[in-house]
Amino acid sequence: MTKIERVIPLLVYEDIQAAHDFLVNAFGFTPGRVDRDREGHAVHGELRAGDLEIWLHRVTAEHKMSAHSATPATSSGFVVYVEDVDAHYTQAAAFGAIIDSKPADMEYGQREYGARDLEGHRWWFATPLKQE
Repeated sequence: MTKIERVIPLLVYEDIQAAHDFLVNAFGFTPGRVDRDREGHAVHGELRAGDLEIWLHRVTAEHKMSAHSATPATSSGFVVYVEDVDAHYTQAAAFGAIIDSKPADMEYGQREYGARDLEGHRWWFATPLKQE
C-alpha cells in the first residue's frame, strides 16, 4: 500500500477573499495566498492552522462544488486546538463568528466552544484540561 504523505482540507466558499481574511482575523490562522483569474476574481486560497494547510475553493458548477449555505445541514467540521480557548472565543466573537456554544469544560478532558465562519462551516476550538 502507498504511504499517505499529507491531507489538505478543501473548503468551498462563495467569497474566497472574505473567507480567507475572516479565518485569519477571527480564528487566528496564518495567512496564505489568494489566486485570481484574469478578471480579478478569487479562484483559490490557502492558509495554515499550525502545520495544517487548508485550501479554499470557489463555488463552481464545472467541479460540482457548491457553497456550504446551499445545504440544509452540516455533515462535517473541524476541531482546532488552541493555547487559550477563552481568549480565542473572545477574538472570534469580536470578528463576527457565529457562536454555537460558549466555552465549557467537557467530560472528555477539554474546554471547548463551537462556532461557524461567515459561510456556515462548523469549527470547534479546544484546550486540553489539565489533569490533576
